[in-house]
Amino acid sequence: MKNKRHRIIREIVENENIETQLQLTQELKKYGFDVTQATISRDIKELGLIKVVSGENTFRYSLPTAVMMNNIDRSRRMFRDNVLKVNVSESIVLVKTLPGMAQAVAACLDSMNWPSLLGSVAGDDTIFALAGSRQKAQEVLKKLQDYVE
Repeated sequence: MKNKRHRIIREIVENENIETQLQLTQELKKYGFDVTQATISRDIKELGLIKVVSGENTFRYSLPTAVMMNNIDRSRRMFRDNVLKVNVSESIVLVKTLPGMAQAVAACLDSMNWPSLLGSVAGDDTIFALAGSRQKAQEVLKKLQDYVE
């Protein structure tokens, strides 16, 4: 639920001029989320949202571009340095990692919030990632292969 809410918050902030936590709360209600101000405050902190100038004496929430780029760079390094092989079967993507690295790679994969990916389970050196369909599994496979190269 939290990952879905965070994804929706990112979409709202990218597409709407949100100036206050109250506005964000009201927008989330349109998507079926009944959240408190305390939850919104935590979400803003966890997502690293910042306030940027949107006009004379007005500010709005925004995603920090540098942070997004750092997360992408970090993910690419994580995959490049620790993933040995990526394969797919039906809607399951299999990721083989160096011993002891599967949980870290899976956490990184989950944090990317790819809509094609429903979730993952990690052992010591193996990750099973579930995609929404065969086609989406192929999309995830292609992205991961690009990251590993």
